[in-house]
Amino acid sequence: MVRKAVIPAAGLGTRFLPATKAQPKEMMPIVDTPAIQYVVEEAVNSGIEDVLIISGKGKRAIEDHFDRNPELENHLQSKEETLSSIRRIADLAVIHYIRQKEQKGLGDAIHYAKWHTGQEPFAVLLGDTIIESVIPATQQLIDIFEQYQNPVIAVEEVPLEKVDRFGIVAVKPLSERIFEITDIIEKPSPEEAPSRLAVAGRYVLTPDIFDCIEKTPPGKNNEIQISDALRILLKSRPIIAVKFQGKRYDVGDKLEYLKATVEFALKRKEFAEPFRKFLEELIESQKR
Repeated sequence: MVRKAVIPAAGLGTRFLPATKAQPKEMMPIVDTPAIQYVVEEAVNSGIEDVLIISGKGKRAIEDHFDRNPELENHLQSKEETLSSIRRIADLAVIHYIRQKEQKGLGDAIHYAKWHTGQEPFAVLLGDTIIESVIPATQQLIDIFEQYQNPVIAVEEVPLEKVDRFGIVAVKPLSERIFEITDIIEKPSPEEAPSRLAVAGRYVLTPDIFDCIEKTPPGKNNEIQISDALRILLKSRPIIAVKFQGKRYDVGDKLEYLKATVEFALKRKEFAEPFRKFLEELIESQKR
């Protein structure tokens, strides 16, 4: 049973400078909700109530966001609906924090969870990746984990010209959406890529991953990549890949962030229609 989630959120967010100079990229709002809140809600909606956020220097705003704010709540006493939504944030889950002391890669960040997760399987959700789906993406992975009792990684097909941005898996099919991974290559060239199936920011891992991380030598930029640790794990047990059902947004990327903001705004009843009309008028004006 998967009861705990780990959310790595220690990155510097350099792709979003200068906006991230003084605030975490995970706190960038999609309309009015920080990206990391969507991630925590996905974990909670997957049945997880214990969340460990791996933070870093300058990330205090994340802790403040998920904490109670008595002064703000007192100010909102006359606005019952807003007050309720603010209190709900603090009650989403039991959230713990630990700092990644150096920027040494995703593998190193996940290793900080070793003493929190113990001998249990656990989910990993990247803090700058939002997945919109009917069934939460993490729940989809948990369901597959319960079936196979092996680590599970979410994957999605990407265009060949973009494979050098992702970890790419080589696989053998088990069903239409489920595969057994035979290899993982971090950011291969299009010529080297064994497939177009890219790791998509969601994992269910088992505690033996920590030994593999400890055996993983630093790679580019002196970082320990989780893909390299998973390659070591592959030598001792199967790893499953699943093509999740849903839409992924890398909100650490400027264009993807803009797309997410527009699409999420168009789903908000209070201003969807006037916003859609504005976009249509804007597009029409650009044609003139």
